[in-house]
Amino acid sequence: MRSCKEKSTMFQVFFPSLSKFAIIVCLTLIFPPRTLSLQSTINVWPKPKQILWPKPLATFLSPSFTINSPYHQHLTPAINRYLRLIQTEHHHPLVTPSVNISTTSPPLQTLTLNIIDLTTPLQHGVNETYSLSISEVGATAYLTAATAWGAMMGLETFSQLVWGDPSAIPVGLYVWDAPLFAHRGVMLDTSRNYYGVEDILRTIEAMSANKLNVFHWHITDSHSFPLMVPSEPELATKGSYGPDMIYFPSDVARIVQFGLEHGVRILPEIDSPGHTGSWAEIYPEIVACANMFWWPAGSQWADRLASEPGTGHLNPLNPKTYQVLKNVIHDVATLFPETFYHGGADEIIPGCWKADPTIQSFLSNGGTLSQLLETFVNSTLPYILSLNRTAVYWEDVLLDDNVKVDPSFLPREHTILQTWNNGTNNTKKITEAGYRAIVSSSEFYYLDCGHGDFLGNDSQYDQQTTGDNSRNGGSWCGPFKTWQTIYNYDITYGLSEDEAKLVLGGEVSLWSEQADPAVLDSRIWPRTSAMAETLWSGNRDESGKKRYAEATDRLNEWRYRMVSRGIKAEPIQPLWCVRNPGMCNTVNSF
Repeated sequence: MRSCKEKSTMFQVFFPSLSKFAIIVCLTLIFPPRTLSLQSTINVWPKPKQILWPKPLATFLSPSFTINSPYHQHLTPAINRYLRLIQTEHHHPLVTPSVNISTTSPPLQTLTLNIIDLTTPLQHGVNETYSLSISEVGATAYLTAATAWGAMMGLETFSQLVWGDPSAIPVGLYVWDAPLFAHRGVMLDTSRNYYGVEDILRTIEAMSANKLNVFHWHITDSHSFPLMVPSEPELATKGSYGPDMIYFPSDVARIVQFGLEHGVRILPEIDSPGHTGSWAEIYPEIVACANMFWWPAGSQWADRLASEPGTGHLNPLNPKTYQVLKNVIHDVATLFPETFYHGGADEIIPGCWKADPTIQSFLSNGGTLSQLLETFVNSTLPYILSLNRTAVYWEDVLLDDNVKVDPSFLPREHTILQTWNNGTNNTKKITEAGYRAIVSSSEFYYLDCGHGDFLGNDSQYDQQTTGDNSRNGGSWCGPFKTWQTIYNYDITYGLSEDEAKLVLGGEVSLWSEQADPAVLDSRIWPRTSAMAETLWSGNRDESGKKRYAEATDRLNEWRYRMVSRGIKAEPIQPLWCVRNPGMCNTVNSF
């Protein structure tokens, strides 16, 4: 019983009013409840850390059900939203629950929220812990959270517990929950193809339902500059696809506010010095190799000007580059309250910089491309930090084979690196070097892979026999990343304990060469739900075994519920499989 007392003390640190609940949770760790049947109504996605439901009973929600909570600028709108959802959703699971309605429990009248700290802002590392208690004997349920942002997570869990018409909810239920990783995100590229504000808001809403908390907005690239920057308005008026494909400050404010009301941070990325061809529409003098053909005829791949159509790198030797870029950085920091600023710094292509006469002269006098990048970083990173921002860069700035900076230019306390190549190998390189990491390994987390390529006049598709490329879906990062591939990825695999502590979390990425609003939902969901669960509560059961088999039926149900909530998530199985649990599994190894 000594361990129970220790755990009780630990829980009281977070939830001083729930000492009895802490002991209940502790007892579940020592005496785990029986495994719930496939027809159980406990179908919360992502799966909570701890659930105790010793007697599968339910009661009805009162027709006058309400939620009581102290006022909070962002939590109160969330409460109103969840109250409407809970009262009107009347979700009917694909498999009808076989749960008895309690004859002794009164209808649930109230959910009462207790927030320990109402002042903590939404930022990286905010405490998202919550607990939920729904008694058999009372008409009030209790949701206790460390912060308003944890309360939003708990409200989502509560909403998923409700089903049927009239609405029912489990009773005698206790939940304790907290995420494994603080950073759980979706990256969306809005430069290659434009997404309307409503598309972004719908994505953020779905993220919140999956307990994801970072919308990484890759706003600009060589293809278009759709953000209206007040101090440099012509970047958008001339660099966007058109006046109806621009995000104005009022749009950004709406997205940021929506994110706050859903517990989702909006992390802006202005990629530079590469991926900046769109800047040349107004400032051609600061952009190298702009509007040139990306891979000149007869040249080697190593001599290309870009890795895909759309050329242009900012020139680190032109003082005007920094005048313009600092205006952009300042305005972006003003528009977005997020304390992380993503500066890109990926895919510096030697051929592009070498095409510029001033850079050619610099190189002929003994300079190197890596020195050019160091000049750029040293001229911009201090300014980013002066705005009280932490800089995030893609891994290339440190790990690229040809163009990279010395670590002395990247202070570890102010720099985060985002991985996208070579799986956990690059994550290990970054953490071994002492940097914090965000994992977006293309082998697992790139959602655009496996859909072919977008190049015209491409002879690789003129094949009468099956080749390697067709097996990969004609895509550099193929094959298609299935939800199972995503679910089974362990982002700290092969890392030491200290290295794993430097992994902040992960992001799926949707690059938009072949995506736009028409396919947005189905590209992201429900595959991203798979990542959401692994970063929230892991992908293993209590014994340490991967739980992808058990997750299949739950993900089927969750996908169906997302669709009913307006998210056009793609199916993962025929409906027959859902109606016949276990029959679509394999019992053999491939």
